[in-house]
Amino acid sequence: MVVFDHKYEPHDEKLVRRLRKIALEIRKDVLLMTTKAGSGHPGGSLSAAEIIACLYFHHLRYDPENPQWEDRDRFVLSKGHICPALYSALSRAGFFPREALWTLRKIGSILQGHPDMRKTPGVEASTGSLGQGLSIGVGMALAGRIDKKPYRVYVLLGDGELDEGQVWEAAMSAAHYSLDNLLAIVDYNGLQLDGPVNEIMSLEPLAEKWKAFGWHVIEIDGHNVRQILDALDFAERIKGKPTVIIAHTIKGKGVSFMEGKVKFHGKPLTEEQLEPALKELELQEKLLSME
Repeated sequence: MVVFDHKYEPHDEKLVRRLRKIALEIRKDVLLMTTKAGSGHPGGSLSAAEIIACLYFHHLRYDPENPQWEDRDRFVLSKGHICPALYSALSRAGFFPREALWTLRKIGSILQGHPDMRKTPGVEASTGSLGQGLSIGVGMALAGRIDKKPYRVYVLLGDGELDEGQVWEAAMSAAHYSLDNLLAIVDYNGLQLDGPVNEIMSLEPLAEKWKAFGWHVIEIDGHNVRQILDALDFAERIKGKPTVIIAHTIKGKGVSFMEGKVKFHGKPLTEEQLEPALKELELQEKLLSME
């Protein structure tokens, strides 16, 4: 059950609709990119679209003209295989031209199959070897404290990724050092490469696990923009401990025949499948404009 008790003044309706629209645009980019590349991971990219939209187009502080600005917030995509969603956001935010999106996974492209901080403007950490991102985030958060910098660190994890022991070592470290400038977000879509998460290695009771490790826990609907925004706002008010947002999502969200299907974890759509998928997303955009 998704629980979110923290109440704030409602976010502006125009903002919510704008972010919902951006999430739909990210989904279209993801499908176009991975189909053109003939490889990639569309399922988890679609499940994280609202989370990434809220972070990059409302919450994070950054300067695309100065990607190494010292006071910028840091975002670490620990589940690096969903980088198509990140690349879409970075291009829309102005870090690089949108034409680069169509070179995904090509030799010589700045957009590799997993994030590469040496090649892609705006990428903070080279990830894809699952389980390492939270440790990277802990290091960044500690550095920020030592350097007396105001930035916050955000780490997006996959639920299957939580099978990795290093995640929990990092979780212990973050709590030990009271890193209240660190926020982890779990994209809890219930599916990993080999099947349902609860069959491969059950995570439940997940919220209680994080609490036992010393974290403040918020559970939300990861497709509800208002809940995402409220959770991000509230996390900044937590002092003395790190916060984790457990975002309940749907793999393949937005395309009916992809939703909840493990086969789309690492399998792009065919050209024949792409057309009806884009039509579904375009219909959602049209309905959103009529609200």
